[in-house]
Amino acid sequence: MMQRLRYWLSEHPSIVNFRWSHTQSFGSTWSFLFAAIAGYVVANITLHSFLSLVLSKRRRVPLGPIPAIHSLSVSIISAVIFVGILYSASTEIRDTRWFWRRTKTISTPFQWFLCFPLGTRPSGRVFFWSYVFYLSRFLHLFRTFFTILRHRKLTFFHLFNQSILLWMSFLWLEFSQSFQVLAILLATLLYSIVYGYRFWTAIGLPSACFPFVVNCQVVLLACNLICHFGVLFLHFLKGGCNGMGAWGFNSVLNGVILCLFLNFYVKMHLRKKNVEDIDEHGDSSSSSSSSSIHSYGYSKSEIKFE
Repeated sequence: MMQRLRYWLSEHPSIVNFRWSHTQSFGSTWSFLFAAIAGYVVANITLHSFLSLVLSKRRRVPLGPIPAIHSLSVSIISAVIFVGILYSASTEIRDTRWFWRRTKTISTPFQWFLCFPLGTRPSGRVFFWSYVFYLSRFLHLFRTFFTILRHRKLTFFHLFNQSILLWMSFLWLEFSQSFQVLAILLATLLYSIVYGYRFWTAIGLPSACFPFVVNCQVVLLACNLICHFGVLFLHFLKGGCNGMGAWGFNSVLNGVILCLFLNFYVKMHLRKKNVEDIDEHGDSSSSSSSSSIHSYGYSKSEIKFE
């Protein structure tokens, strides 16, 4: 069973012979990327504006089981990508150790996860799963439409975050960027858990007694930050990692996302503390809690992990 699974996830000819190509890979051109991001932003702004004109602000559009099905689909796809790239990475490490000795850039599997040798091409097993991860990012974009229809909310952070994550996954492939294997492993592991949790709550099962989704995002951001320092260290210590130009650009974008998220996270906890202080003085806190959180553009059920 395990051998068959390994074959379909890392040894199948379409996986082994994969090559990122502007002529053969769907969505692999810069024009497609720009058009997709622009279309995503315009479509969401148009939908939000249209609903604001034809419906009252408090009226929601029922979606039935669609969000639950979407969450289950993303969770399953993320789990498959996680297992697939894990199998593929172990196989790549086994098959390319001889090349490490030639380049003298890396010497251990963990260093390979952080730093691709110079000259690495976007082909083979791990880049196949990086491509699947890139395509799966388009499925994540539907979360924004669900938020607009169900909660009538559209924020700059959500549009920016989704667009940048799609952009970064494209750059990973285009420039054979170092660190992408570990980044995909971390992201897909967290996505499979978070979207599984969303499916769990969407079908009426009890939710966690703490902000589960937000805490998962904090863990992911912290791990990415630590790994970025590792990539930088290996780049200067070992004589260079592949795709460092794209890595630097992605690091700046990750820094912007981190600042925006921390700003939201701190404000959320400050408002929560203020509400608790009001409770201690015997005031009614239900309306205060609701207004303070909604004033920032989110409700407790809307905090997004994308």
